[in-house]
Amino acid sequence: MVTGPNHEYATSRTQGYASAQSAAIDAGLRAHMQKVYAYMGGGLALTGIISYLVGNNEAMLGLIYGTPLAWVVMLAPLGFALFFGMRIHAMSMSTAQILFWAFAGIMGLSLSYIFAVYTTASIVKTFFIAASTFLAMSLWGYTTKKDLSGMGNFLIMGVFGLVIAMLVNLFMQSSALEFAISIIGVLVFTGLAAYDTQKIKEFYWEADGHEVATKKSILGAFVLYMDFINLFLFMLRFLGNRE
Repeated sequence: MVTGPNHEYATSRTQGYASAQSAAIDAGLRAHMQKVYAYMGGGLALTGIISYLVGNNEAMLGLIYGTPLAWVVMLAPLGFALFFGMRIHAMSMSTAQILFWAFAGIMGLSLSYIFAVYTTASIVKTFFIAASTFLAMSLWGYTTKKDLSGMGNFLIMGVFGLVIAMLVNLFMQSSALEFAISIIGVLVFTGLAAYDTQKIKEFYWEADGHEVATKKSILGAFVLYMDFINLFLFMLRFLGNRE
């Protein structure tokens, strides 16, 4: 096939446009993921500060866990999570931001008990191990070309299995089952760190307006925040040294 200079010029312009568009999408995606991790990191910092301050204050611990307020503190994060996940698309950007920070604060109150149960040194050690594991898996989920959908379906089933096993063990009080739940929990949420990161990446669309893009960032941060918190807590079950 013979092509003239006009055809070659048109082809070159098309390729150049496609390359520029791809570069713009990549830059936008990087900015989006940075915003996701920034929200997540801020939420974890707020949770950690509140948890530490309350967990090392005997009067506050007594006020929360020595009264029926304990049930409110323990169940409130679940209520927040369900409402947040179901209603974020309908709420405004500012409302989503307020709820995210409120959730992180309530979660800090809910997790304050760990400072009364485990040594601070073991909590810090476990946090850094969980953070390293999470970051490695999240980076893999972001960069891999492999479709993780199949793994995700299996992991989500694993979460339901964990919930059932934990409910059963409330009555059995089996140390062996407790250890197995901890190991499986670590494996499940390690995998979810990669799977959810890939889904957040795929959820990005360069044409989103500022409000929609921000809500997607907050939702992504919320999902990864939950993955990390659960990974950390399951690790703490067998890495933490009790007081």
